[in-house]
Amino acid sequence: MEDTKTSYFCHWNSPLGGITMASDGTYLTGLWFDGQKHFGSTLSPDSSETVLNIFHTTILWLEKYFQGECPPESVPIRMIGTDYQKSVWRALLEIPFGSTVTYGELAKSLEITSGRRTSARAAGNAVGRNPVSILIPCHRVIGAGGSLTGYAAGTDRKQALLRLERTKCAISMESGSISGGN
Repeated sequence: MEDTKTSYFCHWNSPLGGITMASDGTYLTGLWFDGQKHFGSTLSPDSSETVLNIFHTTILWLEKYFQGECPPESVPIRMIGTDYQKSVWRALLEIPFGSTVTYGELAKSLEITSGRRTSARAAGNAVGRNPVSILIPCHRVIGAGGSLTGYAAGTDRKQALLRLERTKCAISMESGSISGGN
């Protein structure tokens, strides 16, 4: 795994609670709801709170997202993790806005793209270690039968994010006013 620690962070208050963002100075390297599992996994112990353009860009994206505007622009992200984790996180970026897939469906998709066997459990473990919540949409992965399982920030937040995408953003999508979710 590549260098796993970054030096800068910023706080922002979302409608679902405090969010902490991390950056290496250029790219977003982490975004967590305060207190969630694996919080701050990409931050170094001596990181400092600062104002960076990447944080401003991310906050603008989040503001649009929480207003139901389905932000079409992307935020530059540097994924920090193992090669397998990064392959899972890239697959998450392919899940359409307002849609969900099961852990099993995600694993099958990974098998097709990689040519290697993987299990729903292995995919789920990588999903759970996603350091960039919301923008890398791990909340769009659900359990078999539609159960809301395995979200590091809690199932209440997962449900709220899915509801936001399915209601407000679905209206925008039907009118053809967006070009993509990430």
